[in-house]
Formats: sequence, C-alpha cells, structure tokens
Amino acid sequence: MASHARPKPSRFPRSLLRAGLAVSAAGAALAAGGTASAHAAPPAPGSEAGAPASALAGALLESAGGGVAPLKNLQLDPLANTPVDPLTNAVGTQIADFKPVSTAAATEPLTSGGALKDLPVVGPATGVLPG
Repeated sequence: MASHARPKPSRFPRSLLRAGLAVSAAGAALAAGGTASAHAAPPAPGSEAGAPASALAGALLESAGGGVAPLKNLQLDPLANTPVDPLTNAVGTQIADFKPVSTAAATEPLTSGGALKDLPVVGPATGVLPG
C-alpha cells in the first residue's frame, strides 16, 4: 500500500469522541429542562404527575419560539431595495378605461424588503407559529 493511501491514525480514539458527544447531548437536555422548569408555572396542589410533561412542553415551546421567531422576521430577498434586484420586474396592462392590472401587488412585499410575516397569504398563517 502506498504511504499516501494508508489511513492516518486519529489523535483521539473514536470511543472518546462518542462519549464526549453523549455527555454534550445530556448536558443540553438538562439545560433545556432546567430552563423549562424555571419558566413553568407552579403546579396545582395534588397534580404532581403532570409536572414533567408540562416542563417538557414549556421547553419545546421556548426553544421553538427562539428558533422560529428570527425566521419570521428575516428579509426574504437579500437584493431588495437595490438597483440589481431581479424581482422588480412588474408587468402591467390597461385595456380601454378599465382598471389597470399589474403584477406589482404580488412582488411588492418581496421587493420592498419584506419578511415571511409580510407576505399576503403566508403572513397571517405565520401567526400560529411560536415567537
């Protein structure tokens, strides 16, 4: 076997890397559980059985809110409000004295630098997302 094709030994054994990953995942789960229990409302007297479930639900809502909220407010068109924006190509027409018809109404939320929550159809639907 040529020396360049020979597998190079790793500095860390694979089992040590797997153990480190497992410890990191367990620490993240404990941190999420601690955050959820800190934000959870105190349980009603006699309802201690639902405490872990409510803590887990609180942790999921908090983490989903933190991950989804920036996506709802992120500018969709990075070239919006620039002279090279390819989406500023509205087409319109008018026949006789009828009201003019244009595609500007469909592309305007994007070309003005709008986010997902600013779109005409999708915007109201993002209200059900946490955050």
